[in-house]
Amino acid sequence: MGEVPASRTALVTGAAGQDGSYLLDRLLDEGWTVRALVRTAADVAVVRGRHPGAALEVAAVDLRDGAALSSAVAGSGAGLVVNLGGVSSVARSWSDPLETAEASGVAVAHVLAGVRALEHERGPVHLVQASSAEVFGTAASAPQDERTPLAPTSPYGAAKAFAHHLVQAHRARGGLGSNVVLYNHESPRRPPTFVTRKITAAAAAVAAGRQDELVLGDLDVARDWGWAPDYVDALVRAGTHDEPGDYVVATGQAHTVRDLVAAAFERVGVDDGRDRVRSDPSFVRPVDAALLVGDARRAREVLGWVPTVGFEEMVARMVDHDVALVAAG
Repeated sequence: MGEVPASRTALVTGAAGQDGSYLLDRLLDEGWTVRALVRTAADVAVVRGRHPGAALEVAAVDLRDGAALSSAVAGSGAGLVVNLGGVSSVARSWSDPLETAEASGVAVAHVLAGVRALEHERGPVHLVQASSAEVFGTAASAPQDERTPLAPTSPYGAAKAFAHHLVQAHRARGGLGSNVVLYNHESPRRPPTFVTRKITAAAAAVAAGRQDELVLGDLDVARDWGWAPDYVDALVRAGTHDEPGDYVVATGQAHTVRDLVAAAFERVGVDDGRDRVRSDPSFVRPVDAALLVGDARRAREVLGWVPTVGFEEMVARMVDHDVALVAAG
C-alpha cells in the first residue's frame, strides 16, 4: 500500500462540471493521459471542445448504470481514479432523493468494483472520492475535521456519507482510497443555479441596469467558501500522495450569504446593493446544515495544501467574469 500511481493515466467522472473542468485542465497540463466520463452526449462534445488535440478520451456513462460504470473504470487502464460525478445540488437532492442516492452514493460501490477489477490487471490504483462538508450536517461543533462524526441533514449529504464510508471500507481492506471532504468552493465556472453565481451575475446585471432586484432564501446562512482551483489542487495532491487518507479541505473562515451579496455589489460600485435583495421563504431549504467551517490542518501538514485565494478575491473574480459577460451581450 502507498504507491504513487505508476501509470500517468487518470480516469475522472463528472468531468463536465466545475471541478471536472479544472481537474482536466490540471492533469492535461501536467502530461497525464485522461479518460473522462460525463453524463450525456452533449457533455462529451463540450469537454472535447475545451481540449482539442489533447490526450483525452471522453465517454457518456449514466452513473446509475452500475454495469456500464464499473466496466468503464475497469477498462480505463488508470493509475488514478477521481470520482466527482453525482448530483451536485443539495436543493435538487430534496426533489429527487432516489436519483441522488443512486448517482452520488450507490455509484461509488460500482466505481470501487471497477477499481478492484482494474487492480487485478495492473496493480495498485489510487481512488479519490470528492466527499462534501454536507456529510457533517448537524455537527455539534465547529470547525469540523476528519474526526467529526458524520450527521447529514439532506439526501445529498446522506448519499455522500454512504460513499465516504464505502471508501473507508475499501481502504480498511488494503485499497488506496482517499476521501477529500470539500467545503463550498466557487468560480466563474459554477452554474448560475448556485447561489454564489446567482449573486455575482445579479450584481453585474444590476450595475448595468438590466436587473432591479435579487431574490434569495436565508441571507444569514454561513458557509466556508473557497476558490475551486485550490480545491482541485487538493484532489490531485491526495491522489498522488504515497499513503491514502481522509482530508478536510476548507479555508477555515465562514461568511454569510449576506456577506457575499455585499462583496459582490461593492465590486461593481453599487452602494445600496443590500436594498436590491429580497428574501423569499420558498427558497429556504427544508432542513439546512449547521455552521459548516472546516479545519484543514491535516491537508496542510500531510499534503502541503493551502488555499491561495481568499473570500473577497474569489467574489471579485466571479463578479468580473459576469461583468464581462454582460458587456459582451
